[in-house]
Amino acid sequence: MQIDHIYMYKLIPDIGLMVLIWLVQLIIYPSFRYYNPNNLKSWHRPYTSRITVVVLPLMLSQIVISIILLLISNWSSYYIIDSLLVLLTWVLTFVIFVPLHQNIDKNQEASASVSQLIKYNWLRTILWSLIALLSIYKTLIVN
Repeated sequence: MQIDHIYMYKLIPDIGLMVLIWLVQLIIYPSFRYYNPNNLKSWHRPYTSRITVVVLPLMLSQIVISIILLLISNWSSYYIIDSLLVLLTWVLTFVIFVPLHQNIDKNQEASASVSQLIKYNWLRTILWSLIALLSIYKTLIVN
């Protein structure tokens, strides 16, 4: 299979994550502010379980395809950058966002955690948008 064909498959998780992160940033996380702490705690667990069913397959497929492209491209600088951007989204997710969501689940500083989710999620919003735009450019314009 040619590298161009594999890259076409990368469009699915890249664009999917970009659309999803904009929904999270503009609608979902801000809506958390409208819950009182007890209602937020009650809603948050089902929300994180349900959103994980959507996010995890996209993130896993994105990183797997990025690594495959990196390896078969003989470590091309473009694919190194792409893989580093994808890896950075994983690091941010597990270092910053998972602990913030855990705070909400435990009802510890929930209001502050929601504010931090909204504030820091701009990093992932920018990264996943950049990854998707680069993927669109590489797949549809360059090739």
